[in-house]
Amino acid sequence: MTESTDRPITHAEQELPGVTTQVTQNDVGSAEDLAAAYEESLKAFDEGDIVDGYVVKVDRDEVLLDIGYKSEGVIPSRELSIKHDVDPNEVVSLGDHIEALVMQKEDKDGRLILSKKRAQYERAWGTIEKKKENDEIVEGTVIEVVKGGLILDIGLRGFLPASLVEMRRVRDLHPYVGRTLEAKIIELDKNRNNVVLSRRAWLEETQSATRRAFLHTLRKGEIRKGVVSSIVNFGAFVDLGGVDGLVHVSELSWKHIDHPSEVVEVGQEVEVEVLDVDLERERVSLSLKATQEDPWRQFARSHQIGELIPGRVTKLVPFGAFVRVDDGIEGLVHISELAERHVDIPEQVVSVGEEITVKVIDIDLDRRRISLSLKQATQDQTQAAAAEDELALEEGGAAYEGYEGEYAEGAYAEGDYADGNYVYDEQGNPIGVMPGTAMAEAFQEADFYDANYSETTDSDADTPEAAEEQADEGAEIEQAANAERHGVRPGRREQEGQDTLEDIVEDLKRKNASE
Repeated sequence: MTESTDRPITHAEQELPGVTTQVTQNDVGSAEDLAAAYEESLKAFDEGDIVDGYVVKVDRDEVLLDIGYKSEGVIPSRELSIKHDVDPNEVVSLGDHIEALVMQKEDKDGRLILSKKRAQYERAWGTIEKKKENDEIVEGTVIEVVKGGLILDIGLRGFLPASLVEMRRVRDLHPYVGRTLEAKIIELDKNRNNVVLSRRAWLEETQSATRRAFLHTLRKGEIRKGVVSSIVNFGAFVDLGGVDGLVHVSELSWKHIDHPSEVVEVGQEVEVEVLDVDLERERVSLSLKATQEDPWRQFARSHQIGELIPGRVTKLVPFGAFVRVDDGIEGLVHISELAERHVDIPEQVVSVGEEITVKVIDIDLDRRRISLSLKQATQDQTQAAAAEDELALEEGGAAYEGYEGEYAEGAYAEGDYADGNYVYDEQGNPIGVMPGTAMAEAFQEADFYDANYSETTDSDADTPEAAEEQADEGAEIEQAANAERHGVRPGRREQEGQDTLEDIVEDLKRKNASE
C-alpha cells in the first residue's frame, strides 16, 4: 500500500525525468513475510537439474553464471569443456547464455557449483541415442590423440579407433587434430560413458558406388599413376584417384628392404602396375618394382662371363663367400674358387667387408644366381701383369735399336782408355776394358795402365812407332774383352781352345817386361 505525503519536497527529492518521487512503504507485512516473498521470486531447482543463465564473469579458474538465484553459480574451469586444461576465455564470453548442471547447491563456502560440460553431456546423450536408433551419422571435431585412436567432441567424448579412421589403418593421427569428421556410432553405453565411432563405415557407405565403378575400370598389367597415401609395416597404400591399392613390401623394390619407408614416402607420386583386382572385397594389389627394370637382367646385359669385376664380401658360409657385385645383386664364390691352394674355411682367404676382384664364371637369370671365382681372377691378373712387363721390355729394346742419337756409330772416336772413353762396335757393344769388371781388375794388378800409359809422353804418342804400338796393344785388349764377353773367366778354358784371361795377362806382362 502506498500513499502521498503533504510535506514540502526537498532539493534531493525534486523530480527527475522519468523518475517517480513517491515514497513507498512496506506493503508486504513483517520481515518474515518479506523473506518468504523473496524466496518465491527465485528459481527452484535441485542437484542434477539443468539450469540456464548468463555469464557475468570469466576468470582463469572459474566462470560466474547468473541463473536468477540468490547468488551466482560457479563453474570451475575443469567443468567448462570435455577438453582438458582449457582456457575459460576460449570456451565462453561475458553475456553468453549457456546451460549448466547443478552439481552442488552449497559447497563448504556456501557457493552454488555448476557444470557446463555435464549439462552438454546430458543433452548430447539424448541426441546420440536417437541418431544411433536411426542409423544416422554424427559430426565432431578431433580434440585429442590418445593411445589407439582419436577423441571427437560430439557433445561428449566419442572414441574413434585408429583402424576405423580411414579405409586403411593410419600410422600418424596427429594431422587429424582440429579437423571435423563425420562418423557412424557403432557402440553406445551410457553406464560406462562409452561411445565408439567409425569413420570407415561412413566412408564405405558413401564411396561404395564410386569405388565399384572405379574398380571396374582397372585392368591387370596396366600402369597407373598414384600418390602414396600411407605407409605401414607390410607395405604402402597408393591412392589411384578415389581408390587405394596396396603395394606389398615384397613389391616395392627388387632388392631386400627392412621397411617401406626406405623406398617411398607419404605424398610421393609413383607409377605402379596393377597386379590384381578383387571386386568382391574391393581390394587392389599393386607393384612398384614391376615398373622398373629387373637389376638381374640389367646386370646380365652389361656384364659377360669371363669378365673381371670388383665386389665386396658380404657374408661367409661354410661352402664359400657371398660377394656384392652390384646394387642388390650378390654372387657366390665357392670355396673351391677362393684360392689355388686347398682352403678349409673361407676365413682363411677373405673377410666380411673386404674389397676384392672376382671373375664371372656363370650367370643364371632364372634362378637368380651368379657364380664367381677369386682364384681365376687372381690368375688372370698375374698373367696380365706379366704380359705388360714383357711388352714394356720389348718396347724398350726396340727404342734402343732405332736410336740415332749420341750413341750411334762413330759418335765416339778412339781415345785414351785411361780416361774412361770407349769405342763401340756396330752392334753397340763396348770395345775395351769396362771399369769394375774382372778384366779391369786384372789389368790393374798387372800394372798395365801404369806401365803403358801413365809414363807415356805426348811426344811419344805422336811418333809412328808409338801409334803402331798402341794399335797392337789395342788389338790385344779387344781380344781380352771379347774373351770376357764370351764367358771366359780366370781359371776356365773355352771348348774352342781359347786362352784364358790369366794367359793373356801373363803374355802382356812378359811383353811389357821385355820392352
